[in-house]
Amino acid sequence: MITQNKRLIGIVLTVALLLFIPLLAMQFTDEVNWTLLDFIVAGVLLLGTGLLCELVIRTVKNMDYRVGIIAVILVALFLIWVELAVGIFGTPFAGS
Repeated sequence: MITQNKRLIGIVLTVALLLFIPLLAMQFTDEVNWTLLDFIVAGVLLLGTGLLCELVIRTVKNMDYRVGIIAVILVALFLIWVELAVGIFGTPFAGS
């Protein structure tokens, strides 16, 4: 139980740290220009991915399936992130 709670705290702290990077960059350069909505979407994506991976770790006992499912989750995060960032697929989500 304690290990699981430490992992959840680690997930939340990692998401906060990752969101702090663009916030810090915005203080020093105009190249990074995130809005509040950008931070919310990034936070939801990162936290959702972390919590989904935690759910898989807790429920899937077979290590091969666990690794495969987590890999699919991370690939989905990457594809969604890339689409929102540069619109590589041309969906309406990227503003294309």
